[in-house]
Amino acid sequence: MTMAVMFYIIAFVTLGSALMMVISKNIFHSALLMLISFIGVAAVYILLHADFLAAVQVLVYAGAITVFIVFGIMFTMKGEPRKTNPFSQNAIPAAVLILLFIVINAVTVIKTVWPFSNIAPPETTAKAIGDLMLTKYVVGFEVTAVLLLTAMVGAIVIVKGVKKSS
Repeated sequence: MTMAVMFYIIAFVTLGSALMMVISKNIFHSALLMLISFIGVAAVYILLHADFLAAVQVLVYAGAITVFIVFGIMFTMKGEPRKTNPFSQNAIPAAVLILLFIVINAVTVIKTVWPFSNIAPPETTAKAIGDLMLTKYVVGFEVTAVLLLTAMVGAIVIVKGVKKSS
């Protein structure tokens, strides 16, 4: 019973912060509400015993993406910061669409018969993901590694600049 109560509290906070993010007139507040929403998703992952996904959610989304967006907001503001969020001009239609989406999802969840799984979850999700990445999906894993390496080298070249030899 306590897991269900915890889930409902986390879901309420996550969905509430996502809704307030869309409705908020201050773009900086929207970024902070997005952070709360990302942390709420990580909390749901923890409830599902997906510890690795929760850690990745916190590190990548709650950490890196939110910091990137806040830096973007701070660097693009010229002079006096604006008090309105340019994206909140459509707040009422967005809120209506969100409520419609919630109602449709609620009806779908209530009407669907959810079968129980007889398969036990793996002991640790990190080990299972690591095994898959280094066996079944090794080619995609290596291609992604080379792509990230190329992006890093490209970023370093752009930052340092290429000196012309004379």
